Amino acid sequence: MTGPFWLADTGAEWTDEPSVVAGHRLDRSGVQPHGSPLAVAFPRGVEQVREVVRGAYATRTPIVTRGAGTALTGASTAGEGVIVLDLSRMDRIREIRADDGVAVTEPGVITAQLDRAAAAHGLRYAPDPASLEISTIGGNIATNAGGLRCAKYGVTRDAVLGLDVVLADGRLIRTGRATLKGVAGYDLTGLFVGSEGTLGVIVGATLRLRPLPEPTTTIAASYGAVADAAAASVALAGARIQPVLAELLDEATLDAIDADQGTHLRKAASALLIVQIDGGAAEAARALEVLGTDATDVRSTADPAETAALLAARRGALPAIERLGRPLIEDIAVPRSRLAEAVREIGAIARRYDITICTLAHAGDGNLHPIIVADETMVAATAAADEIFALALRLGGTVTGEHGVGVLKRAWLRRELGPDNHDLQRQLKSLFDPYGLLNPGKAL
Repeated sequence: MTGPFWLADTGAEWTDEPSVVAGHRLDRSGVQPHGSPLAVAFPRGVEQVREVVRGAYATRTPIVTRGAGTALTGASTAGEGVIVLDLSRMDRIREIRADDGVAVTEPGVITAQLDRAAAAHGLRYAPDPASLEISTIGGNIATNAGGLRCAKYGVTRDAVLGLDVVLADGRLIRTGRATLKGVAGYDLTGLFVGSEGTLGVIVGATLRLRPLPEPTTTIAASYGAVADAAAASVALAGARIQPVLAELLDEATLDAIDADQGTHLRKAASALLIVQIDGGAAEAARALEVLGTDATDVRSTADPAETAALLAARRGALPAIERLGRPLIEDIAVPRSRLAEAVREIGAIARRYDITICTLAHAGDGNLHPIIVADETMVAATAAADEIFALALRLGGTVTGEHGVGVLKRAWLRRELGPDNHDLQRQLKSLFDPYGLLNPGKAL
């Protein structure tokens, strides 16, 4: 091996073998960075991480921290001259304290594995991104990942109580607490959540667990138009019904799922709204009444197998769309009351540019994923994406609800934040990482 000589002194396994390096160069976004990393390090413990970071700091070598590589904005891509710090081997659930409702984990723990481990104690880890079976806790924290259940239980930030973080110079700090309440000092935990690896390396997390709810009711409501489905999800809020999830899939998305999974979702509807209620029979009955007002068909089930099949269709939506061609995956959020307006405008953008846009949404909190099938139409796709970002801001929303900024949305971040806010965030970055070594060129 001919990589950076100091890696041999860190105690961490590492390699510069070309096939391994190539496998750590990209994430799921499709972004192609310039050049290739110098090497990949595979620490198994905090002290090995610290040694790698210290060596990088002393030699001014950039570091890109990586979990499962499921990022959708280019945040975990690694180009020329960097060391990839792969934390996937730090994958232990150190402790589940059921009486306290707390779990302590390493960053490489797979999200679904933590949820299943918590379930053995009658608890759940609530954040559940669509990639929960492959994405890691550390990556979820780095992007402040959302998920299907966030309509009721919040995003990753709402589940993070404290963090262990290795700073750019190798110092180890602990932020937050192991209690469910606490307001001592500035909220550094919240600052690291969603920072996309630009402020420090997350090596441990103290996470909030919640009680498993009573058996849930899952409702599948079909509609003649995607705007009707969006309006129905808003009507739930107007009726003061709080679903666990409210997932909207438009016509193009249903077609993609049917072609990929052999289902027949599109046959029944131009849009599908999947709603899950864990507030009891009375709330489920009220939800059925609200959703049925403009629906062409409404079905409900408490059967775990039927529920799993519906949710599997939703979680498989992105892989199904990826099989149609290269996807340009967008991630905007708008005020929930303007969701129907947003989906109508996205449809108009698709027609204007004569491109396919598959829109799916966490409708319960106004987070939309308009996925543009780019293929040979990158110029049109990029122009359409710009219009979608502008639409989000015009409706009082944001250019990213849960995927982060990475490299794909840096130009739009400054427009959303404004110059003073953006400059202040750059100053914070400089304070934590004075030489710009941590995930350079990302987020800000």
